[in-house]
Amino acid sequence: MRVLVLSGSSRTGSVNARLAALVARLVAGAGAAPDPATLADFPMPSYDGDVEADEGLPKGALALCERIEAAQALVIASPEYNASVPGAVKNAIDWVSRYRPQPFKDKQTLLLSASPSMVGGNRGLWALRVPLEHLGARVYPDMFSLANAHHAFGEDGALTDPGLGERLTATIGSFLDLVEADTRYLSLQRRWYEFLGDCTDAPVTSRAQD
Repeated sequence: MRVLVLSGSSRTGSVNARLAALVARLVAGAGAAPDPATLADFPMPSYDGDVEADEGLPKGALALCERIEAAQALVIASPEYNASVPGAVKNAIDWVSRYRPQPFKDKQTLLLSASPSMVGGNRGLWALRVPLEHLGARVYPDMFSLANAHHAFGEDGALTDPGLGERLTATIGSFLDLVEADTRYLSLQRRWYEFLGDCTDAPVTSRAQD
C-alpha cells in the first residue's frame, strides 16, 4: 500500500514536518510504502476562479493531485493557525478539489498535528475535517495531536514519551489495517453526493477497485 504522508508546514524546524517524518518511518515499519512530501513540493497561488478559467490548475496542484491519486491513503500533519486550518493547507485543498475526478473522494485519510501549545493543534484538525469530509474523504475517527511538541522529539526523531510513542504507533497500525481492508476487500457500496440536496446520478463506488 502506498501512503502519502504530507506535512502541512514547510518551515525549517517545523514540528509538523518532524511528526510527518516520524509517521513515514512508522508506515514503512508497518510494511506499507510511505510517500513523504511537504506543501513546499507543490507551489501554487491563492485560489482564484479567474486564474483557473484562464490557465487551468497550476502545476503544483496537478502534481499534488497525482500523488493523492497514486496513494491508497493520505496522512496530513497540519499546524494550527488561530484555532483553525492554515491558509496554505486550505488553499491546497481548494485547488485540488477542482480536479476531476476529484481525488479526495473515498480516500482514507488520517489527520495529525503538532504544536508547542497544550492542545497540540487539535482545534485545527477539527476544522480540517470539514472540507475533507465534504469532499468525500473518509477521515479516520481517531486523530493524533502532539502537545508541547518543541520538547517531544529525541535526537533520533522518535517521541521521548514512551506512552505517546506507543499511542502513535498503534494509531498508524490501526489506520493501515483499515486501509488494507478497504483496498483489498469489497465491503461497501455507496453513492456519494457533494451535499444532501444533490440528487444527481452519482456513480456507485465499490471499495475493492482493480
